[in-house]
Amino acid sequence: MIVSIEGILERATPLTAIINAGGLGYLVNIPVSTAAKLPANGEKVKLHTHAVYREDSQSLYGFAQEEERNFFQLLIEKVSGVGPKVGISMMSKLDLPSLISAIGNEDSVLLAKTPGIGKKTAERVIIELKDKIGTFARASSTNQLQGLATDAGTAANYGSNHTDDAILALLALGYKQSDASKAVGKAVDALGPNASTEALIKAALG
Repeated sequence: MIVSIEGILERATPLTAIINAGGLGYLVNIPVSTAAKLPANGEKVKLHTHAVYREDSQSLYGFAQEEERNFFQLLIEKVSGVGPKVGISMMSKLDLPSLISAIGNEDSVLLAKTPGIGKKTAERVIIELKDKIGTFARASSTNQLQGLATDAGTAANYGSNHTDDAILALLALGYKQSDASKAVGKAVDALGPNASTEALIKAALG
Protein backbone atom coordinates (compact mmCIF):
# COMPACT_ATOMS: atom_id res chain seq x y z
CA MET A 1 0.00 0.00 0.00
CA ILE A 2 1.29 3.44 -0.97
CA VAL A 3 0.75 5.64 2.10
CA SER A 4 2.56 8.77 0.95
CA ILE A 5 4.30 10.30 -2.03
CA GLU A 6 7.03 12.93 -2.00
CA GLY A 7 8.54 14.62 -5.02
CA ILE A 8 8.37 17.63 -7.30
CA LEU A 9 4.99 19.09 -8.21
CA GLU A 10 4.87 19.27 -12.00
CA ARG A 11 1.38 20.72 -12.35
CA ALA A 12 -1.98 20.71 -10.62
CA THR A 13 -5.67 21.39 -11.07
CA PRO A 14 -8.30 21.81 -8.34
CA LEU A 15 -8.78 18.03 -8.30
CA THR A 16 -5.47 16.53 -9.48
CA ALA A 17 -1.75 16.85 -8.95
CA ILE A 18 1.08 15.36 -11.00
CA ILE A 19 4.07 14.60 -8.81
CA ASN A 20 7.45 13.54 -10.17
CA ALA A 21 8.94 11.03 -7.74
CA GLY A 22 12.06 9.11 -8.71
CA GLY A 23 11.70 10.04 -12.36
CA LEU A 24 8.10 8.81 -12.58
CA GLY A 25 5.10 11.10 -12.88
CA TYR A 26 2.22 10.12 -10.59
CA LEU A 27 -1.31 11.40 -11.15
CA VAL A 28 -2.86 11.96 -7.73
CA ASN A 29 -6.56 12.74 -7.22
CA ILE A 30 -7.01 15.39 -4.55
CA PRO A 31 -9.83 17.37 -2.92
CA VAL A 32 -10.04 21.13 -3.44
CA SER A 33 -8.90 21.70 0.14
CA THR A 34 -5.58 19.99 -0.63
CA ALA A 35 -5.18 21.78 -3.94
CA ALA A 36 -5.32 25.09 -2.08
CA LYS A 37 -2.32 24.03 0.03
CA LEU A 38 -0.05 22.90 -2.81
CA PRO A 39 3.22 24.76 -3.46
CA ALA A 40 4.11 26.33 -6.80
CA ASN A 41 4.95 24.11 -9.75
CA GLY A 42 8.54 22.91 -9.56
CA GLU A 43 8.65 22.83 -5.77
CA LYS A 44 8.83 19.84 -3.43
CA VAL A 45 5.58 18.44 -2.09
CA LYS A 46 4.43 15.53 0.07
CA LEU A 47 0.94 14.07 0.14
CA HIS A 48 -0.55 11.35 2.33
CA THR A 49 -2.09 8.84 -0.03
CA HIS A 50 -4.59 6.04 -0.40
CA ALA A 51 -4.37 3.69 -3.39
CA VAL A 52 -7.41 2.05 -4.96
CA TYR A 53 -6.74 -1.04 -7.09
CA ARG A 54 -9.37 -2.42 -9.44
CA GLU A 55 -9.25 -4.96 -12.24
CA ASP A 56 -9.14 -2.29 -14.93
CA SER A 57 -7.52 0.65 -13.13
CA GLN A 58 -5.25 1.90 -10.37
CA SER A 59 -5.93 5.25 -8.73
CA LEU A 60 -4.06 7.28 -6.16
CA TYR A 61 -5.75 9.76 -3.82
CA GLY A 62 -3.73 12.34 -1.91
CA PHE A 63 -4.27 14.69 1.01
CA ALA A 64 -2.28 17.45 2.67
CA GLN A 65 -2.90 16.06 6.16
CA GLU A 66 -2.69 12.48 7.39
CA GLU A 67 -5.97 12.89 9.28
CA GLU A 68 -7.71 13.78 6.01
CA ARG A 69 -6.37 10.64 4.34
CA ASN A 70 -7.45 8.49 7.28
CA PHE A 71 -10.94 9.98 7.22
CA PHE A 72 -11.19 9.36 3.48
CA GLN A 73 -10.26 5.71 4.00
CA LEU A 74 -12.86 5.34 6.73
CA LEU A 75 -15.49 7.03 4.60
CA ILE A 76 -15.11 4.87 1.50
CA GLU A 77 -14.53 1.61 3.36
CA LYS A 78 -17.31 1.84 5.94
CA VAL A 79 -20.17 3.65 4.18
CA SER A 80 -22.12 1.80 1.52
CA GLY A 81 -22.71 3.94 -1.56
CA VAL A 82 -19.70 6.19 -0.98
CA GLY A 83 -16.80 5.45 -3.31
CA PRO A 84 -13.57 7.38 -3.90
CA LYS A 85 -15.17 9.86 -6.31
CA VAL A 86 -17.97 10.76 -3.91
CA GLY A 87 -15.49 10.82 -1.02
CA ILE A 88 -13.31 13.37 -2.81
CA SER A 89 -16.44 15.37 -3.62
CA MET A 90 -17.46 15.46 0.05
CA MET A 91 -14.00 16.53 1.16
CA SER A 92 -13.93 19.21 -1.52
CA LYS A 93 -17.27 20.63 -0.41
CA LEU A 94 -16.54 20.50 3.34
CA ASP A 95 -13.19 20.58 5.14
CA LEU A 96 -12.43 17.94 7.75
CA PRO A 97 -13.53 19.98 10.80
CA SER A 98 -16.87 20.72 9.11
CA LEU A 99 -17.38 17.06 8.20
CA ILE A 100 -16.60 15.91 11.73
CA SER A 101 -18.94 18.53 13.16
CA ALA A 102 -21.75 17.61 10.75
CA ILE A 103 -21.45 13.91 11.56
CA GLY A 104 -21.23 14.52 15.31
CA ASN A 105 -24.25 16.83 15.23
CA GLU A 106 -26.18 14.49 12.89
CA ASP A 107 -26.53 17.27 10.34
CA SER A 108 -27.64 15.24 7.33
CA VAL A 109 -28.91 18.39 5.60
CA LEU A 110 -25.40 19.84 5.42
CA LEU A 111 -23.87 16.56 4.26
CA ALA A 112 -26.57 16.15 1.62
CA LYS A 113 -25.48 19.43 0.00
CA THR A 114 -22.44 17.61 -1.34
CA PRO A 115 -22.75 16.64 -5.03
CA GLY A 116 -23.50 12.92 -5.27
CA ILE A 117 -24.82 12.67 -1.72
CA GLY A 118 -28.55 12.37 -1.18
CA LYS A 119 -30.44 12.41 2.08
CA LYS A 120 -30.31 8.63 2.55
CA THR A 121 -26.57 8.45 1.89
CA ALA A 122 -25.96 11.37 4.24
CA GLU A 123 -27.87 9.53 6.95
CA ARG A 124 -25.81 6.40 6.31
CA VAL A 125 -22.62 8.43 6.70
CA ILE A 126 -23.80 9.62 10.10
CA ILE A 127 -24.94 6.17 11.27
CA GLU A 128 -21.74 4.42 10.17
CA LEU A 129 -19.21 7.04 11.26
CA LYS A 130 -20.61 8.82 14.30
CA ASP A 131 -19.01 6.35 16.72
CA LYS A 132 -15.74 6.25 14.76
CA ILE A 133 -14.80 9.92 14.42
CA GLY A 134 -13.23 10.36 17.86
CA THR A 135 -9.73 9.86 16.45
CA PHE A 136 -10.20 12.92 14.26
CA ALA A 137 -11.46 15.20 17.05
CA ARG A 138 -8.06 16.74 17.84
CA ALA A 139 -7.40 17.94 14.29
CA SER A 140 -10.99 19.06 13.95
CA SER A 141 -11.21 20.87 17.27
CA THR A 142 -8.14 23.03 16.64
CA ASN A 143 -9.59 24.40 13.42
CA GLN A 144 -13.05 24.79 14.94
CA LEU A 145 -11.61 26.80 17.79
CA GLN A 146 -9.67 29.10 15.49
CA GLY A 147 -12.94 30.11 13.86
CA LEU A 148 -14.65 30.68 17.19
CA ALA A 149 -11.68 32.58 18.54
CA THR A 150 -11.97 35.23 15.87
CA ASP A 151 -15.42 36.14 17.10
CA ALA A 152 -14.40 36.05 20.74
CA GLY A 153 -11.27 38.10 20.23
CA THR A 154 -9.05 35.51 21.90
CA ALA A 155 -7.39 33.74 18.98
CA ALA A 156 -4.02 33.60 20.71
CA ASN A 157 -5.48 31.44 23.47
CA TYR A 158 -6.44 28.52 21.25
CA GLY A 159 -4.63 25.53 19.80
CA SER A 160 -2.79 24.30 22.91
CA ASN A 161 -2.80 20.62 23.86
CA HIS A 162 -4.62 21.44 27.09
CA THR A 163 -7.42 23.07 25.13
CA ASP A 164 -7.69 20.16 22.70
CA ASP A 165 -7.67 17.58 25.50
CA ALA A 166 -10.41 19.44 27.34
CA ILE A 167 -12.58 19.43 24.24
CA LEU A 168 -11.97 15.71 23.73
CA ALA A 169 -13.07 15.07 27.28
CA LEU A 170 -16.32 16.96 26.78
CA LEU A 171 -16.96 15.08 23.54
CA ALA A 172 -16.50 11.81 25.43
CA LEU A 173 -19.10 13.02 27.92
CA GLY A 174 -21.62 13.46 25.15
CA TYR A 175 -21.22 17.14 24.30
CA LYS A 176 -21.70 18.22 20.69
CA GLN A 177 -18.60 19.59 18.97
CA SER A 178 -19.89 23.16 18.87
CA ASP A 179 -21.03 23.11 22.52
CA ALA A 180 -17.73 21.61 23.68
CA SER A 181 -15.72 24.21 21.78
CA LYS A 182 -17.75 27.09 23.18
CA ALA A 183 -17.59 25.80 26.75
CA VAL A 184 -13.83 25.29 26.67
CA GLY A 185 -13.38 28.63 24.92
CA LYS A 186 -15.12 30.37 27.79
CA ALA A 187 -12.96 28.43 30.26
CA VAL A 188 -9.80 29.59 28.49
CA ASP A 189 -11.03 33.17 28.60
CA ALA A 190 -11.65 32.86 32.35
CA LEU A 191 -8.54 30.91 33.37
CA GLY A 192 -5.97 31.96 30.79
CA PRO A 193 -4.05 30.01 28.12
CA ASN A 194 -1.77 28.28 30.65
CA ALA A 195 -4.54 26.56 32.59
CA SER A 196 -4.29 22.80 33.01
CA THR A 197 -6.55 20.38 31.19
CA GLU A 198 -8.27 19.43 34.42
CA ALA A 199 -8.95 23.06 35.31
CA LEU A 200 -10.39 23.76 31.87
CA ILE A 201 -12.66 20.72 32.06
CA LYS A 202 -13.96 21.65 35.49
CA ALA A 203 -14.60 25.24 34.40
CA ALA A 204 -16.31 24.11 31.20
CA LEU A 205 -18.57 21.73 33.13
CA GLY A 206 -19.34 24.35 35.75
